[in-house]
Amino acid sequence: MLTKKQKELLIFIHERMADGEIAPSFDEMREALDLKSKSGIHRLITALVERGYLERLPHRARALEVKKLPEGYTSSKTDLPANMPSAAAISAMQSVPLLGRIAAGTPIEAIRHEGHHVDLPPTMLGRGEHYALEVEGDSMVNIGIQDGDTVIIQKCDNAPDGSVVVALVEGEEVTLKRIKREKGKTVLIPENNNYEPRIFDEDQVEVQGRLVSLMRNYH
Repeated sequence: MLTKKQKELLIFIHERMADGEIAPSFDEMREALDLKSKSGIHRLITALVERGYLERLPHRARALEVKKLPEGYTSSKTDLPANMPSAAAISAMQSVPLLGRIAAGTPIEAIRHEGHHVDLPPTMLGRGEHYALEVEGDSMVNIGIQDGDTVIIQKCDNAPDGSVVVALVEGEEVTLKRIKREKGKTVLIPENNNYEPRIFDEDQVEVQGRLVSLMRNYH
C-alpha cells in the first residue's frame, strides 16, 4: 500500500514521461509535491523502488523507469486505461517512420531512409506528426540519452528555450541538443561536460522537431 506522497510522486513521474519528457529533476519533483528538501524525494523514490513501482537505470543521470502504477489509477493524459490488456495495447500501437541516425555529439548529416517504422503506444507520443531517429554519440548522456537509443521526435519548427530539439545546422547537418536563444544567437547545448555549447547566428539553425520520448534496447 502506497502512502499519499508516494502515489503522488509515482503519478507525477509517469505523467511527465508519458507526455514525452525525460524523468523530471529532483527539484521539479520537490516542487510538485510541495516538499522542503530533495532528501524527502530521495526517500520516496527509494521506497517506490523497493516496492517494485520504479526502477533506477544504472549509470544514467535522472534515468527512471515506471514498472507499475497504483491500483485503480486512470491516466488523465489519455483515454486508454493505465493497465490495458495486451491485445488492446497491440491494437492501439501507432507506427512512426524511422528516418535514420542523428548525432548527439559532433553533428552528422541525417540519413533519411524511408520504409522503416517503429510501433509505439500512444503514451509515448504527443499531438501532431512524429518520427524516430537513432542516436549516435554521447553528448546527451547526462539526461539519459545514450548512443544507440531511438528518440521519438514531434515535428515542429519552433520550440521553447530549454527543449531538446532536432536542429538542422547551416542547412546540411543535423544534431540533437538542448536549445537556447540569447542576444540574437542560437546556442546548442550538450548534456555532457566533455562537450562545449555551440553558438550560431539565428538563421544558421532550423528546428525540425522536439524530443518527446526515448526507446532503448538492452541486448
